Amino acid sequence: MIKGKFIDNLPKVYGIYTGGFLVFIILMAIAEQAGMTAKTIGICFVAFTVSIYAIIGYLSRTLQVDAYYVAGRQVPTVFNGMATAADWMSGASFVAMAGGIYFKGYGYMALLVGWTGGYVLVASLLAPYLRKFGCYTVPDFVGTRYGGNAARLSAVLVLTVASFTYVTAQINATGTIASVALDIPFGIAVYVGLASILLCSMLGGMRAVTWTQVAQYIVLIIAYLLPVFWISNKMGAGVFPHLMLADEVARIAELEGQFGFTKNSAADLATVPKGLAGITKAHSAVNATPWAFISLAICMMAGTASLPHVMMRYFTTPSVKAARRSVGWSLFFIFLLYSSAPMLATLSKLSLMDPTLPTGIIGKSIADVQAIDWYQNWNQANLMFVSDFNGNGTLELNEFFMGGKAVVLATPEIAGLPYVISGLVAAGGMAAAMSTADGLVLAIANALSHDLYYKIIDPKAETAKRLIVARVLLVIIGFAGATIAALEIQGILGSVIWAFDFAMSGLFFPLVLGVWWKRANGPGAVAGMLLGLASGTAYLIWVRTGGAGFWGVTQLTFGIVGSLVSLVSMVVVSLMTAEPDAATQKMVDEVRVPSGKTVLGKQH
Repeated sequence: MIKGKFIDNLPKVYGIYTGGFLVFIILMAIAEQAGMTAKTIGICFVAFTVSIYAIIGYLSRTLQVDAYYVAGRQVPTVFNGMATAADWMSGASFVAMAGGIYFKGYGYMALLVGWTGGYVLVASLLAPYLRKFGCYTVPDFVGTRYGGNAARLSAVLVLTVASFTYVTAQINATGTIASVALDIPFGIAVYVGLASILLCSMLGGMRAVTWTQVAQYIVLIIAYLLPVFWISNKMGAGVFPHLMLADEVARIAELEGQFGFTKNSAADLATVPKGLAGITKAHSAVNATPWAFISLAICMMAGTASLPHVMMRYFTTPSVKAARRSVGWSLFFIFLLYSSAPMLATLSKLSLMDPTLPTGIIGKSIADVQAIDWYQNWNQANLMFVSDFNGNGTLELNEFFMGGKAVVLATPEIAGLPYVISGLVAAGGMAAAMSTADGLVLAIANALSHDLYYKIIDPKAETAKRLIVARVLLVIIGFAGATIAALEIQGILGSVIWAFDFAMSGLFFPLVLGVWWKRANGPGAVAGMLLGLASGTAYLIWVRTGGAGFWGVTQLTFGIVGSLVSLVSMVVVSLMTAEPDAATQKMVDEVRVPSGKTVLGKQH
């Protein structure tokens, strides 16, 4: 029996939870040995973990505004670090990033550099000061700092565009996992994923999302690291494979030279299902030049410091000091997964290519490969494809294709691990996508309900009415995200990168200058947000429709154009218009003092 306050018992509560989850994994392993089918194991893993999250969401229900929007500002630093890591390590990090490295090469490690380095910007430029400000949402800070509804509405617009782009990618990831684990069509699976997401966030807002995200982090990190260590040990790369990465990459290069590679004809590629790529490293714009790598890393860093759902996590800490420490813990928990993604991509490719391993398929009979159980499972899910293009009956390097989403999810099966590990990985991917989707949907709904409805439309709205509006918006936004995700307009990783660029284009400099430049004013901030978002979006559309682009800026780095326009617009307009009043300038000075009472106090 656990006595005392929930907050005081967090280590004990989550220790019991972790132990219970490990016992569940063992029970599933025993059930597999006893004859339980792979499909049943997958269903059990997804159903069990989603049920736990739903129970946490229900137990965390609240009618208190402070608890709904910022979890009562009492989340301890370590647990806020875990929740932030779960919020951060989305379906893109868990499911798609290793796939990007697998297919496009190590140029995609710019994502790791940018997403991790962005937390340096968060810690040094924004998080402690926004926490000192005492706001509920990012538009709340913008609206109060710059004054007037125009700035608040502009921030809501940028937040909605960036977060909605991001949330469609997460619902895409939950749909992919649910479709494979539950054996249902992707178009239906996205709505199953949506229902799971809403169960976690609808009743308790930020408080429910926080405690659910801690539970989800525990699941996703176990699910990601266990297969990496197991596969590595099984392949002879050592129990801790990260130290052997250079050797394994050299082995892949040796195998590519050994097998040779013939480029497929247009007729060959026309038979390959949409979204699948070949086993060998393809040319990518990210690998083209050093600037391509650096520019992508810069966009991911600035986007990290601009994304509202990340900033919101630091509003939940008890103090400014706790917010800064929480960033450090976030980095540690994120590092555990990010340092392993390149290794997983490498081990996955070696499993398929190395003829000395029992899992190697290159050089084997096409018919034999098509008869393998894991190939049949993933082929039915439209995530794997082989074809005898040259007609010799033997699988060549250019005749095996796989979807990026399948790299993490299918590797345990390919490597010959028990299916219980595949079920665990599916549960982990679901946890990663759900945790980020929870935060994103909440960020959009809270901004619309607090900053648009309460602050502008109906300032006298009662608490109960405000929370009803927030919950209705959660459902509407989630349903719209699932509908767009079902269209598969863009892949998971591409959608996430776009979201960072949108956030960078419209919010990075208004947030940073709002803290560090007292002369920045409302008209300047509005110009920076709207012109930055508009120019970045216009550049994206231009490049996507065949425009040549300039400065080496691609559709993955359009945030550079948007943010530069935002900075110039903001500085010029601010200097051409009246400076902020003395009270605002004093408020900015006070925000930069890392101690004392919050600036807004009880104004909310």
